[in-house]
Amino acid sequence: FAFQLKAQAPGSAEELRCLQVLNRQQEGSSLEELISNQSCLKLANTIKAYVATVSPDPPAPCVPFLAEARRSYSNASEGQVPPKTAGKPSAHLTLRPQSLAQGGNSKRFGNLSQSCRHAIARWEDSTIHSHLQNITYRDGRLRVNQAGKYYVYSQIYFRYPSDRAGARVSVPQLVQCINWKTSYSQPILLLKGVGTKCWAPEADYGLHALYQGGLFELKAGDELFVSVSSLAIDYNDAAASYFGAFRLDL
Repeated sequence: FAFQLKAQAPGSAEELRCLQVLNRQQEGSSLEELISNQSCLKLANTIKAYVATVSPDPPAPCVPFLAEARRSYSNASEGQVPPKTAGKPSAHLTLRPQSLAQGGNSKRFGNLSQSCRHAIARWEDSTIHSHLQNITYRDGRLRVNQAGKYYVYSQIYFRYPSDRAGARVSVPQLVQCINWKTSYSQPILLLKGVGTKCWAPEADYGLHALYQGGLFELKAGDELFVSVSSLAIDYNDAAASYFGAFRLDL
């Protein structure tokens, strides 16, 4: 474009040199030579004024810095697709079969309340009902990788069968606890749910679900786990027994 304009209005050799400087701007060269020469600046302004009469968008060789400004504005404008970012921390686990002889294994979780002394050590984290995102799961524990306020929740579906004589297994209380393990040696009880239930003697099973949830400030490295009063729980229904947490931006 610059050479075409030069052909329409012949001038000095100095103007031709300025046009060559302007053309080189397309290749990303600096504006130092253009700014230091008043004749070149005047010619650039003349070209800019002419371009404005025929096009609302000046070509890059004339004013390359304007093209860059337009790109920056476009990136910040409405409708621009934002760059992909990592998802917010969240986890939802479903229950797996528990060992009824697991009592001794709960010691590795720390000193737990006698009313819910059985830690649940087996959760499923990779089925259609469960997921993990920016939270780590290992051996019954959820480990927080990013500090923040987290909503922590759990539901356990207790299922007590009758014995062969038809008598109900005696379990006076159903207890579910959500525990918080920090840098301290012993876990801290965050939430505790308690239920008592009277079942009809002729019923094959006594069913009872306990749900609880709460919002807590957690630090990176903190761990969460669930413990219960008894491991006689129903693990066949992924929609009934679960444990999870997700961060809220408050």
